[in-house]
Amino acid sequence: MPIRPILRYPHPGLKTVCAPVTAFDASLAALADDLLATMRAAPGVGSTAAHIGVFLRLTVLELDRADGVRLYVNPQITWRSQETMNHAEGSVSMPGATDEVTRPRSIRFRYQDVAGIMHEEAAEGFLAICIQHEVDQLDGIFWLQRLSRLKRDRLVKKWEKTQG
Repeated sequence: MPIRPILRYPHPGLKTVCAPVTAFDASLAALADDLLATMRAAPGVGSTAAHIGVFLRLTVLELDRADGVRLYVNPQITWRSQETMNHAEGSVSMPGATDEVTRPRSIRFRYQDVAGIMHEEAAEGFLAICIQHEVDQLDGIFWLQRLSRLKRDRLVKKWEKTQG
């Protein structure tokens, strides 16, 4: 479970649309383990393989240790509620930068596990926000793109100052 380097904003890889996982084997399980270790070290509550420069549709979430690890391969949102909620979001690729994003409060989604078995679930609240955030990343949409241009420009300038 080595901790891998995380791509930092504005790395062009963060705009890459990730390819579907087709091989459900030991290398996928090892990648998932590395992704979890890297996310915990960041620290973060979610990460995608794209964050570590592997452009496959794999994401891991751990909202808290008691809740456990959630691993999603090839996640796809199939329904979004009309009701929305605001939540402060950020990224392991842009540590320290956060802003409020509005997203649907509830979703339905399907995904595969590391063995390739298909699952369908519903999520709401913080879990739904996190899944939408990570699926966006897998689709090449960095979370900043969900902000108004003014908020995005202001946040990027502030973050760049902290980077030296």
